Amino acid sequence: MSTANPSLQSAARSPIASLLESRLLFLLARILLTLPFWLSGIAKVVDFNGATAEMAFFGLNPPVAYAIATIFTQLVGSALVIQGRHAWLGAGALAIFTALTIPIAHRFWAVEGEMAMIELFFVIEHIGLIGGMMLAAILCHKRG
Repeated sequence: MSTANPSLQSAARSPIASLLESRLLFLLARILLTLPFWLSGIAKVVDFNGATAEMAFFGLNPPVAYAIATIFTQLVGSALVIQGRHAWLGAGALAIFTALTIPIAHRFWAVEGEMAMIELFFVIEHIGLIGGMMLAAILCHKRG
């Protein structure tokens, strides 16, 4: 049992608690979490031919339809998470999208040596990003 003065403990935690409860920090966190998606979506819009070629490279046919679906998922999903309303839908779409990229683009089990390790690292990062999307959905739901 702590014998410290509760008002002193409260005062010591106050700046951190204020920061963690800040709407601005929560918004910044959502922007940063979705950064890989909205940057990729914008890059695909700017270079749509490159986006289509990327889909064809991974065997996704028709590549134009997959490029459009990818751009839509990345930009709309990010917008929903950043906005905070219906964030569960955006986070869920981005998490599923991220999970699907693993067997399509990061097949670490199908390559050898250093390339296998690089792809495995991408997979691990993707799994962490999926966890981040889950947390974003939970926090947006709890904060209303």
